[in-house]
Amino acid sequence: MKRRDFVLLATMFSGVSFVNSASAQFNWGRALEAGRNILQSETISDSDLRVYFDRLAANSDRQNQLASSFSPYGQRIAKLSEGLSSYDGLTLNIRAYISSEVNAFAMANGVIRIYSGLMDRFSDDEIRYVIGHEIGHVQAGHTKARIQTALRTSALRNAVASAGGTAGDVADSALGSLFEQVVHAKHSQANENEADDRALNFMREKQYPLQACVTALEKLDGLGGNNASWLSTHPSPRERADRIRAQI
Repeated sequence: MKRRDFVLLATMFSGVSFVNSASAQFNWGRALEAGRNILQSETISDSDLRVYFDRLAANSDRQNQLASSFSPYGQRIAKLSEGLSSYDGLTLNIRAYISSEVNAFAMANGVIRIYSGLMDRFSDDEIRYVIGHEIGHVQAGHTKARIQTALRTSALRNAVASAGGTAGDVADSALGSLFEQVVHAKHSQANENEADDRALNFMREKQYPLQACVTALEKLDGLGGNNASWLSTHPSPRERADRIRAQI
């Protein structure tokens, strides 16, 4: 065992007491792997990120109904994302889910998914604002920071499980759990403001009507949290609408 790994494990388990029993036997191999996972989560490369997010996106696409290119939603999202196969160095993959949810999300690999429930309520330019906002989260590194945090948490849980703890089911959880931590966790107000600022720049660059940013957020505010899943991860639409209006 390398000295660096030993020091890391000593730090991780400094407060753990080990019992010599069949039900609580310490697994050094798994603990060492967990320790290495923590180190790797701090220095995760862009290529590693793509692997994680590609798996998350594929899993999400399997669990949701993607709008076909022949459907009205598929045709509309293709029209709205025309010329957006790449933006500011990002390769984008923008598609629609057939779902009544008022929701949207983006991943650091450029995958953006817009739910048909949101498309039903938003104009074309309001959807463009949503796309710009989600791109903003990726540009600002918010999704990268989240997956680093999620991987650190996962590694620590693996360490507990290796010591005979009760976190085994969590440590070995499916991609769905990572998806929730990375994509469906609530953004901070600072992150929201930064993504909105980037969305406003996106709308300016593309010469889309800036007022659509305001009207989209006002519509979300009118829907309320019980009807808009996007509100659970993107809070305070009224305050954000006022802030963008002042900038315009």
